[in-house]
Amino acid sequence: MSTCAEGRAGDEAHAAPDDLPPAHATSTGTTTHLSMWSGPRNISTAMMRAWENRPDCFVVDEPLYAAYLQATRLDHPGRDEIIAAGETDWRAVADWLLGATPDGSPIFFSKMMTHHLIPQVGREWIASLRNVLLIRDPREVVASYVRSRASCEPADVGVLQQAELYDELVEDGVDVPIIDAADFLRDPRRYLTWLCEWLDVTMTESMLSWPIGPRASDGVWAPHWYAAVVASTGFEPWRPREILLDAHDEEVVEECRGAYERLHGRRLTAADR
Repeated sequence: MSTCAEGRAGDEAHAAPDDLPPAHATSTGTTTHLSMWSGPRNISTAMMRAWENRPDCFVVDEPLYAAYLQATRLDHPGRDEIIAAGETDWRAVADWLLGATPDGSPIFFSKMMTHHLIPQVGREWIASLRNVLLIRDPREVVASYVRSRASCEPADVGVLQQAELYDELVEDGVDVPIIDAADFLRDPRRYLTWLCEWLDVTMTESMLSWPIGPRASDGVWAPHWYAAVVASTGFEPWRPREILLDAHDEEVVEECRGAYERLHGRRLTAADR
């Protein structure tokens, strides 16, 4: 079986948890809205595969990407196609994410990028969702990122914005679990089971493996970024990797390190119980 994820998990050696803290379900209404906030080059697309492979879940891939590119005018691979295919009004995106799923599924999973939360994008709507932060060691993020783009700056990594979002939501009294990709890949079943309990939905075995190939739900940018996940059939086990970065990219990592370590210290582990 081929197993590979969009990105690779971090380089710290964490033992797989023997247990996780109790999940507290607070889902209300007829639709469960789960937004997983990641930075680029993480396991976020593999997570989207896992949720999409459920029979009761509708997924959306980075719905703020078009608005982000139009506002910033950044030159990303496939920029014009992304803007043409997506919604450029963040308010319309927010309203859509808070509504019912287009196909009537009871679970609405949105794969979100925190670096898309530029100042022009309001955040007051986010607290109405069930939010999870998916973090990854910035050194691994940067190493993967520069294979697809020539340059990388701290704002591209997403972890600074993850820390901001975490602080804002916690201040509003919102429960925000943090999952480190390195931990998750050591025991996907346990973490997915915990997430499902937290959401008050049933864990399904179909979340652990999926058919190889692209999906209609993949963003139009998939040809530029998703080669590994398109070839995958499940989550690849974590393993350490040797990384070499130039001086500039090492500086980017160091600028992101403090925010990552702070979130990493608050991540979901057995010690939280």
